[in-house]
Amino acid sequence: MEYRTLGTTQLKVSALCLGTMQFGWTADEPLSFRILSAAVDAGINFIDTADIYSRWAEGNPGGVSEQIIGRWQRQSGVKREDLVIATKVRGNMGGGPDDEGLSRAHIMKSVENSLRRLQTDYIDLYQAHWPDESTPIEETLRAFDDLVKQGKVRYIGASNYAAWQLMQALWTSDKYGLARFDSLQPHYNLVHRDEFERELAAVCRTYQIGVIPYSPLAGGFLTGKYRRNLVPSSVRAGGAKRYFTERNWALLDQMDVLAKEKNASVSQIALAWLLADPLITSPIIGANSLEQLKDNLGAVSVRLTPAEKAALDRATAWEGEEE
Repeated sequence: MEYRTLGTTQLKVSALCLGTMQFGWTADEPLSFRILSAAVDAGINFIDTADIYSRWAEGNPGGVSEQIIGRWQRQSGVKREDLVIATKVRGNMGGGPDDEGLSRAHIMKSVENSLRRLQTDYIDLYQAHWPDESTPIEETLRAFDDLVKQGKVRYIGASNYAAWQLMQALWTSDKYGLARFDSLQPHYNLVHRDEFERELAAVCRTYQIGVIPYSPLAGGFLTGKYRRNLVPSSVRAGGAKRYFTERNWALLDQMDVLAKEKNASVSQIALAWLLADPLITSPIIGANSLEQLKDNLGAVSVRLTPAEKAALDRATAWEGEEE
C-alpha cells in the first residue's frame, strides 16, 4: 500500500482511506469487524468516521460507527499508534436544538463523547463536518486549538467547506496563531468535478491542504452496476440517479474499454483517476462486503497514463473548465 503525507501534518496515511458510514447501517458489527481487519491487513491505516454515523438509519442513535471502530480496535490487537483515526463534529446528536453545530460548547462535549466511543485518548484528525453559519469561525478554531494543545486532537480538518469559507478559516488561524485546517474532505469524483475544481483545488494546492475526497464512486454509479437499462435495487440508488445522463452512460462505456485493457474494474479506474492527481491524498472508500473492499483496494495497482487520464478529463469536463 502506498502512503502519503496528509497536508503539512506529520501523518503518513494510506493512499486509500476506509470510510465507515455504512457501519451499523448496511453493514452489521460482525461484518464491519471483518472489513476493518481485512483493510488493515491490506495496508490501510487511515479510517474515517463521524459522530452522527448513521443516525438516519432506523434504530441507529448516532455514534454507532465510532463504537464499532473502538470495539474492533480493542479486540483486534491492532496497536492504536498504527492507525490514523479521523472523525467529525457538527451534526445533531439528538440532545435537542443546542446539541449540534460548531460552538465551543458543542465541540467540547462532542469530542469527549467521540473519545469514549472510540475507546481512545486522542483523535488523529478532528474535522468540522460542514460549516456552521451561526458560530463565528474564531470561536470554532479556538475550541479546536485548545483540543490540540490538550493532546486530545492531533490535527484538524474541514469537510464540505466552500473556498471562501476555507480561506476565512485559514486567515483566522494565521491572524490569531491558532491550529489551522490541514485537510479538506470534498465531494469529488469523475462525474462531480466542478464543485472542487473551480476554486477549492487552487486553495488546497497553494496552502498544502490534504484532500480526502468522499463519494469517489459517485454513490455507486462509477462502479458500473447502474446501466442504461439496469437499475438494481439499492438503498443508495436514489442518490445515484442524478448521474443518469447520456453523457455519463457514454463515460461508463469508455471506462469499460479502459478497464478491460488494464484488467481492472470500472471502480478501480474511477479511483485510479483520483490517485493520478498529486493533489489528492486519500480517497475515502466504503464497503458493504469483503468483495467490494477487495475490488477497491485493487485500485492502488492501477496506473493511468497521462493520455488516459486526459481522455477521462475530456469526457467529464465541466462548463467553463480551462483547457
